[in-house]
Amino acid sequence: MDTILIVDDNHAICQALGLMLELNDYRVLTCHSPEDALGLLATQDVDLVIQDMNFTRDTTSGEEGKQLFYALRERQGDLPIILMTAWTQLETAVELVKAGAADYMGKPWDDAKVLNSITNLIALYKLSRANHRLERVNHQRQVAIADADLCGIVFGSGAMQRCIDLALQLARSDVSVLITGPNGAGKDKLADILHANSPLKNKPFIKVNVGALPMDLLEAELFGAEAGAFTGATKARIGRFEAADGGTLFLDEIGNLPLSGQVKLLRVLQTGEFERLGSHKTQKVKVRVISATNADLAQDIAEGRFREDLFYRLNVIELALSPLNQRTDDILPLVQHFIGSDFSLSKPALQALLHHRWPGNVRELENACKRAVLLAQSHVLTEADFGLAPVVSAVRAATSHISAASEPRRFDQRQSDPQPVYASASIPTNATFADHSDRGQAPSANEAIEVSREDIEAALKQHHGVIARVAKALGLSRQALYRRMDKFGLDKS
Repeated sequence: MDTILIVDDNHAICQALGLMLELNDYRVLTCHSPEDALGLLATQDVDLVIQDMNFTRDTTSGEEGKQLFYALRERQGDLPIILMTAWTQLETAVELVKAGAADYMGKPWDDAKVLNSITNLIALYKLSRANHRLERVNHQRQVAIADADLCGIVFGSGAMQRCIDLALQLARSDVSVLITGPNGAGKDKLADILHANSPLKNKPFIKVNVGALPMDLLEAELFGAEAGAFTGATKARIGRFEAADGGTLFLDEIGNLPLSGQVKLLRVLQTGEFERLGSHKTQKVKVRVISATNADLAQDIAEGRFREDLFYRLNVIELALSPLNQRTDDILPLVQHFIGSDFSLSKPALQALLHHRWPGNVRELENACKRAVLLAQSHVLTEADFGLAPVVSAVRAATSHISAASEPRRFDQRQSDPQPVYASASIPTNATFADHSDRGQAPSANEAIEVSREDIEAALKQHHGVIARVAKALGLSRQALYRRMDKFGLDKS
């Protein structure tokens, strides 16, 4: 509920205004002197002030009101203030409106006008305060980012900005973080940011792609192995957990970890203890674990492929990374970063880049940019350089496909399945056409339908020689039917 402060030495006016405002769902505070008004403003949250201009009997100069107005402005510069007086002075009104007074009204007032003014002024006040808060947050964010190590990440979208903000906040702690998102979206970059801005940034940072480890060597890779523990192990080797002791271990594609490995990983996360393969000696490490996956772990848990207790150990906080096609504001900054300052984009290339769905995410975009730079014929890159179809052509092709689908299908009477009529641009290169060499032109779409002499004779007999019906039955135009009849020497009479 919005709060309005009424300042007037006339108790009747305070009561009348207060009653009107309360009936319109406003919370009302009243006082009768400038001193009381300033005291209330110091202890209460107020959204708008309605103040009189004169507070001493037989005074009409408005000086007291001016002093109160400037005092209120000094304490809260953006607070909307409506000035109200029975002794309107144009010079004073102009001066105070220029100084920031929201409205200047005479007594007696018009209820509808007062209410309308209050509604608009409070709405603008709240919007202004929201904008100021947003500016402060953005300023704080920019300061934080300026002091942070972003590990070369390039972005322009609000979604990525929020993700990085959360990563920087989490970096200061040692909790386990699970980064989720599709392949190629940049999960490893977020892991870099988490470590580079943490108190452990000068400690080891070990990365392991769990999905790339052979199943029979997985345990040895993570926990180490003693000499002779398996064939080829001629000397003891430390595992990734030992290597990361005191620092950070990044387990990428954690969803590919088999159940046997999940049990041992859970133990390390709970106690910090493990044994090397082939050893009974328990070792203890302190490692911050960051993991990443493109899998739906909740579904894997439901289907018994992933342990629920391990999931909650890894997922103290989740960083969810959206696919590139859901943060299109990142595309152009990334493209400019990948192609460098020696190249620019043509307008069709720009449209094609934004139109493409990028199923391979940032990785696909980077590869497309490398291709464009290598194949470029000039410093202005085209959509062909990126291996992308022009947006206009793609739209036209889609429209053509829709149009073709909406046309009636033609039937060859020798076949039971309908044969579609192809647009000329989409006719297969090995299609068989009727002979039109004498006309020196490409066949039309329905001329690609071959009919035999027997088909035409049967149709002529069935439809008593009516050419229009015969052509329709054979799925041909009249001209195409006449040409075939000429070819087979059939009488057109």
